[in-house]
Amino acid sequence: MERNGLIDIGSNTIRLVIFEFDHDTGLNEIQNIKTPARLSQYLDDAGHMNEDGIKVLMTALQSFKKVAEAFHVKTLYPIATAAIRQSTNRDEILKSVKKEVGLEVILIPEEDEAFYGSYAVTHTTDIQDGITVDIGGGSTELTYFKNKKIKEAISFPFGVVTLTRMFFDGKPHNDKEALKKMEKFLKKSFSKADWIVDKHVKLIGIGGSARNCARIHQALKHYPIAGVHGYTMAQDDLTKVYETLKSYSRDELINLDGLSRDRMDIIVPAVGVFNVLFDMIHAESFTFSRKGIREGFIMHQISKAHKAEFKSDNVQNDALRHLANEYKIEPTGAIQRQKLAEALLKQLTAQGKLKVDEAVKQRFLQAAYLYYLGKFIDSDSSSQHTYYIIANSSINGLSHKERVRLALLTSFKNKSLLKLYSSETNWFTEDEINEIQALGGIIKFVNALNISNTNTVNEVKLSTDSEPYQLDVYYQGKPIAEEYQSNRQKKHIEKVLKNKLNIQFIKK
Repeated sequence: MERNGLIDIGSNTIRLVIFEFDHDTGLNEIQNIKTPARLSQYLDDAGHMNEDGIKVLMTALQSFKKVAEAFHVKTLYPIATAAIRQSTNRDEILKSVKKEVGLEVILIPEEDEAFYGSYAVTHTTDIQDGITVDIGGGSTELTYFKNKKIKEAISFPFGVVTLTRMFFDGKPHNDKEALKKMEKFLKKSFSKADWIVDKHVKLIGIGGSARNCARIHQALKHYPIAGVHGYTMAQDDLTKVYETLKSYSRDELINLDGLSRDRMDIIVPAVGVFNVLFDMIHAESFTFSRKGIREGFIMHQISKAHKAEFKSDNVQNDALRHLANEYKIEPTGAIQRQKLAEALLKQLTAQGKLKVDEAVKQRFLQAAYLYYLGKFIDSDSSSQHTYYIIANSSINGLSHKERVRLALLTSFKNKSLLKLYSSETNWFTEDEINEIQALGGIIKFVNALNISNTNTVNEVKLSTDSEPYQLDVYYQGKPIAEEYQSNRQKKHIEKVLKNKLNIQFIKK
């Protein structure tokens, strides 16, 4: 296990994030603090950062360095983007930081800033083709990737702070004339990246402004589960957020759920950028990635030493493996449960008792591995804890609906609880709920076949040639607990079969 820290010196904020990395549980954020430095406001027209700005920078770096030391950080990476990059006296600033704070600031070039943001998206989501937008205080980066490979990247020398200064200086955030001028400017600027026009792919928002946009929309619709990573909005949703922000007075914005007070005066330009890009791209949707330049930079550094980590084609499996390890799922028993679940599903499918598509089957097998993960917290309420943990955890590679489907399967206990949990979102049709009940019942039954966690049962064979139907269970050892529990839980299989089932244990 190792700890790495990153100080992100942006135009709008300076932020310290401390990450802990372990092969078993992956990359986890253990500390995240920021100060709204607004460094770009200390740049004069010639691009020179004044002494006040340098003092703000020094104070933040000294403070964050002490925090990193208290957390026993192995390596601390101070990275700087547009505010320092655009400063004509940046060499002087970097020398002063090294002398007074003892930190070697890494100046991130525009193309690298775009790369790290896109790297984070392609390695923490299952989106194959998309355009990312990362709008900071003083710059905006766009990248286009296809089959998770970056094809194009560009950086524009404006961000939320500079757009606010350019168009809203001395004006309210919803000034109609200023908004028109800003939107015209954005369309003209983004047209330089002709590769975004009519692309018909997902637009992926990265960074604090995109996060606020997602949270505002979640609050407006009373979104039932936690987390914004992978949260997806249609064009009407994005327009609704923009129109809401424009219709609110400044005093009303203070109380708008989801909006950080630090971003009150800069959120409108950001959401304006998202709307303009959505139109130009003719995007399929607007999706938010909580993983951006910071995560991309750290992941890229770690991958240099750990070659097998962070594979873009293995996002879901890695995320679920890390989750299983975090909650101490015993792998041998989990693999056996998964094996028996797959075998029984295959036989039920072959005999026409169930029809399941590949995507749902994948979720079923994942649920068989993670079944009752919540017992780590309390075995008496395993189902409740399991549902809550999975439904409200950011799981890389899963959409929010698929995350809830996984939660319903993994926590399955009975029909009543299934209906209770699913009513929280109301995202599933009656047919989907019936399918989840059938598949959840299979998992609960095969869990009973390995209730002692000793892997005594290694094969099942279903016969529907005569009534009642017959399930031969082949075992080694002494399956006393398995025999008792499987007979108690066979009702779940009988419901799928629509017939009685006789279970026969046969020693192999």
